[in-house]
Amino acid sequence: MAGERPGAWFGFGFCGFGQALGSGRGRQVYSPEPLEVPGASLDVCRVSASWSYTATVTRGGRLELSGSVSGSAGGCRDAWASEALLVVLRAGTGSDSGAELQAWAPGSSLRGEPLWAQTVVLEVERKDGPGGDETQAGPLPLLPCASAYVSPQPPFYRPLAPTLRARRLELGAEHALLLDAAGQVFSWGGGRHGQLGHGTLEAEREPRVLEALQGLPMAEVAAGGWHSVCVSETGDIYIWGWNESGQLALPARSLAEDGKTITGDAPGLNEDGSEAKRATEGEDGGPTPFIAVQPFPALLDLPLGSDAVKASCGSRHTAVVTSKYGQLGHKDTTSLDRPCRVEYFVDKQLQVRTVSCGPWNTYVFAVEKEKSRHM
Repeated sequence: MAGERPGAWFGFGFCGFGQALGSGRGRQVYSPEPLEVPGASLDVCRVSASWSYTATVTRGGRLELSGSVSGSAGGCRDAWASEALLVVLRAGTGSDSGAELQAWAPGSSLRGEPLWAQTVVLEVERKDGPGGDETQAGPLPLLPCASAYVSPQPPFYRPLAPTLRARRLELGAEHALLLDAAGQVFSWGGGRHGQLGHGTLEAEREPRVLEALQGLPMAEVAAGGWHSVCVSETGDIYIWGWNESGQLALPARSLAEDGKTITGDAPGLNEDGSEAKRATEGEDGGPTPFIAVQPFPALLDLPLGSDAVKASCGSRHTAVVTSKYGQLGHKDTTSLDRPCRVEYFVDKQLQVRTVSCGPWNTYVFAVEKEKSRHM
């Protein structure tokens, strides 16, 4: 059997704090560039980006921090970066299957003692790198036991009801998404931008199943700052929440206005429940509608009839990997309210395997396309 094709991480977007992102030169990387991590670029298996710093983990267990904070540590299985907290899953020192979960202040540079630590049981060995076993519990902030998750705010350790059977968990700025073993999606937390997907702007204190998606098994979930995305087992994309910068691939106010003012009309609701507002002077001379908030999951049509396999969200952007071309959903620093393929990977004959968005940047793992074989 042929071995795994050579692959590498790439990055593009904001790097104003010096975080590893492509070459890291300047404040922005406008086009994908190979990720440069000193001594570890070709061995990175996990990337977690916060606003001002990035954490990378290698297959050999080396954790490297770059950006507003720096530091490194060995013996790491996983890491999850946020501005309030750096969570690290470190291998246990004994012969059992345990590991230690540590919560650090990012500015500590992993020196001294963590803010909080707890031993956790690794029920199943998990592959965190690109191409790992997606049927197991996903990476942090969901714990390997799948019965609890880590929050950037106290209490750091938050148990989950056993009935949820969590497979993946994603945290936005004010909300959480959970994918269970049966492919159902649950959401809770703040809902003022429609990011929970229940058709209202109300908060939910406990996990609540998305009724609009019941009967449609999902394979992936992703939480942005105030928007949400999920990928179905058949490759469809559903998206909801805040659309301020066109992150839902729906008509956005900032683009509909195009420098024009908003009329004083009160907002109304579209037929699907989305909050519709109007900007002046559309193409026909009349008001141009746009969607500020989409409180229900909306089916997104990808170009070229592509099926989605993975998705990731930043604060105000969304990236999608498709099965047909292995491409992403957005291209450059210009705000867009429609999917746009990143041509770099087409030009370089690379197939995207996974994507991980930071608040203002994007990391991509891609492999060389398989060459055609002629008999």
